[in-house]
Amino acid sequence: MRNSRRGDVDPFIVMDVMEAARAAEAAGRSIIHMEVGQPSTPAPAGARAALAAAMDSDALGYTVSLGLPALRSRIAKLYRDWYGLDLDPARVIVTAGSSAAFLLAFTALFDAGERVAMGEPGYPSYRQILKALSLEPVGIPTAAADRYQPRPEALPGDVQGLIVASPGNPSGTMLDRAAMTALIEAAANRGIAFVSDEIYHGLHYGDRAVSALEISDDVYVINSFSKYFSMTGWRVGWMVVPTDHVRLVERLAQNMFICPPHASQVAALAALDCIPELEANRAVYAENRRLMLEGLPKAGFTRIAPPDGAFYVYADVSELTDNSLAFAAEILEKAGVAVTPGLDFDPDRGARTLRFSYARSTADIAEGLRRLEAFMAARGRT
Repeated sequence: MRNSRRGDVDPFIVMDVMEAARAAEAAGRSIIHMEVGQPSTPAPAGARAALAAAMDSDALGYTVSLGLPALRSRIAKLYRDWYGLDLDPARVIVTAGSSAAFLLAFTALFDAGERVAMGEPGYPSYRQILKALSLEPVGIPTAAADRYQPRPEALPGDVQGLIVASPGNPSGTMLDRAAMTALIEAAANRGIAFVSDEIYHGLHYGDRAVSALEISDDVYVINSFSKYFSMTGWRVGWMVVPTDHVRLVERLAQNMFICPPHASQVAALAALDCIPELEANRAVYAENRRLMLEGLPKAGFTRIAPPDGAFYVYADVSELTDNSLAFAAEILEKAGVAVTPGLDFDPDRGARTLRFSYARSTADIAEGLRRLEAFMAARGRT
């Protein structure tokens, strides 16, 4: 059977790590999960209760392609609550997770063969979705000194788009208002479409994250219920687009997805009113972050940029290895801790980096750090 060049994308390595960790657990081993970028907590109790009630009273069939009107309105209110913005709900498009939002955004904004820039290290699926759409990803190498965020002067020539993530994955670092403004203005001055990945908003440990919508309406903003709202497997997210792009994206959504999952939309609507429970989750991540920033250097992972948000620490391990894939496998085998090789996030320099997630329980994080310290001590003696 023939196959297309568009299908020739790289694997998502963290998923392979998850499978190796699962196999180790199935064999009876105790594994601490620092590889997976998802909360260990379930969807908020109110969200689960709302869906249970809806299942008894509603067929949960197709919704309109842009999403339940009540959910779109409630998301718009979130922008008033979090950022003080008066957002027209008509600009909010509910999607089947942020992944569907990226598919819709890239399809709406770019023609085959065009070039789209992004910082590296960065979320690997940007590159692979772009490749699958016959677009060319263009990496912008970033530095720890810049907290792994791109600078306007580094924006490559001849690109039609720029993807920015704040807080970033794998770094957890954020752009302040001045830095975000500089990037948006640099893109606008060159006619470059600006896509802001804001799926970790709500998960901050100092100043809150800045939304691109606070600076410009001529941007695409993508968010999700997966991270702050603890609803990864529910596959529901959203995007905010300029007014004159709503119908364009709607036509694509009608044909690509028909609509987002109705059941997940019901749960998401209720989740937006579960902030106290979600803030309690964030307090756990804050404590986990404190433990990581204290424990990783003790174990020997000293070259890190402290994260502002999300639930990741990105470590330069070039003093320890030039093969992060093999190093992660060694850590899993000998320490019983699953971590993610940096190759997922930076195809050029990721062989010398690791990502540690602290999204699990505090007890798990403390045990994982204990195991990492013992492993590194033993490794140093061999």
